[in-house]
Amino acid sequence: MPRILCAWSPSWAIANWRRRKTAARPEAPSTAFRGPPPPLTRGRSEAPDSRSSPASAGEVSPRTGATEGAVSPLALVETVRQIRRLVAVSPEAARLGLFPGQKATDGRALVPELELADAEPDADAAALTALVDWCVRFSPAVAADPPDGLFLDIEGADHLWGGEAAMLADFRARLAANGLVFRLAVADTPGAAWALARFGPDGVIAPPGGQAALLAPLPPAALRLDPEAAAQIERLGLRRLGQVMDIPRAPFGRRFGAAALTRLDQALGRAPEALRFRRPPTPWAARLALVEPISAPDDMARVAGDVTAKLCARLEAEDHGARRFEIAFHRVDGKSPTLAVGLSRAGRDAGRIARLFQPKLETVDPGFGVEAVSIWAYEVEALGARQSRLDAGVEARDSLAPLVDRLANRLGPERVWRAAPVESHVPERSVSRRPPLADEMVEAFPWDPEAPRPVRLFRRPEPLEDVTALLPDDPPIQFRWRGRLHRVRRAEGPERIGAEWWTQDIEDVSTGHVRDYYRVEDAGGARFWLFRAGLYGEAPPKWWLHGLFG
Repeated sequence: MPRILCAWSPSWAIANWRRRKTAARPEAPSTAFRGPPPPLTRGRSEAPDSRSSPASAGEVSPRTGATEGAVSPLALVETVRQIRRLVAVSPEAARLGLFPGQKATDGRALVPELELADAEPDADAAALTALVDWCVRFSPAVAADPPDGLFLDIEGADHLWGGEAAMLADFRARLAANGLVFRLAVADTPGAAWALARFGPDGVIAPPGGQAALLAPLPPAALRLDPEAAAQIERLGLRRLGQVMDIPRAPFGRRFGAAALTRLDQALGRAPEALRFRRPPTPWAARLALVEPISAPDDMARVAGDVTAKLCARLEAEDHGARRFEIAFHRVDGKSPTLAVGLSRAGRDAGRIARLFQPKLETVDPGFGVEAVSIWAYEVEALGARQSRLDAGVEARDSLAPLVDRLANRLGPERVWRAAPVESHVPERSVSRRPPLADEMVEAFPWDPEAPRPVRLFRRPEPLEDVTALLPDDPPIQFRWRGRLHRVRRAEGPERIGAEWWTQDIEDVSTGHVRDYYRVEDAGGARFWLFRAGLYGEAPPKWWLHGLFG
């Protein structure tokens, strides 16, 4: 059963605005992070004290999660239909009676010392994305819940902290150390975690299968309904979700629509709900937490090999292999640079995979140190043990796989391929690119050995100049290509290739698409594949070079 952690910040826009302004001050310390918010720093496992966290300067409100301190009231404004309205208010402004949606002029009249600033929704969204990337140290499956929340699928990851409660405490401490106050909740479903984070006790952990009892005292708005629908449900006297659960489903669905029933079923786990994770979710992951931050290249290579061996041991134990691996180095400043390598065939050889990561480690900036390393495996498939042949060792594909993997990871997978035949008379259409070690074969007739094709076929034919040829079907005697004159010593042809008239309208068929190909050899021994376009008598012939034999 999945376990979902929901994190919600009641003052996300305000907190990010203050963090951006603090980082923009000339006296503020410079950081390597270049994203919208200042970098997330390495927090302590215990709750931060007043000396290490700005969030601890005052008491934390149990409902809003806001800090109480001697800070001037702040509100962010946005122009809506030519009227400037408050879209976010700080806890200090909320205590003075201000609320989102209020006119800016009314707010300034009620609180003359109110500080107004323009809202920056794009910067807040970018900050939320940066926070999602930072959260991969807690779970590989993290999804944003715009505009001020996120979900983490912590199934199978909480044991690394000693349980869900310890994981929540570390997560909260790290966020608070960066001036971010979040309300947290854990439940079996995203809907239940969302409701408990916003309307339930802060830090509540619903036992597996026990979220219904915790949802019962919450208001209908906890179902993520439209405000009008939630208000209408309350006007009918249904002020708690427990009352909604007790009434018959059919009348409730007819009155409030299928969307209300779907939200209720999603919260209780009766209906599925898909989350859009930042990275593809995978259960194949491993993590190493370091006692002290590291930055030396040798240390980075060693921990990369260790975490790779940890994941590959699990793959081998369950008879699986993967084609793609991604590793993340979690720095103390919150950034997590990643590296990715791919395999041509599914594998789980830790040493081989670590050697593929080795050349790319020099591109990773460790900053002030790396405190944890995570690795994920993608495109995982069953991979049983294979016994090599007694007479010839390993198969040819297995022996070529390490070479193909090194080339593909260094040059790029799109630059390593093999040619496969395609049933087409047109030379540029008679070949396709296939993965070097693909198991599946293209169903097509092989190339005709009586009509050999060049080793190198140009993507586009190149024009020839100063071509001298007898008429009508003799090969050229000489031609000029790329400024150099070639005198033909031997020639073979012509091989006439016409357009595939059956693939187009008959009106588009023309003799101008007919080609007469020749295989020629110049005085220096170079061999060329060239053709004459069109037929004699209709237009002056044009000569083109289409490939090289050697």
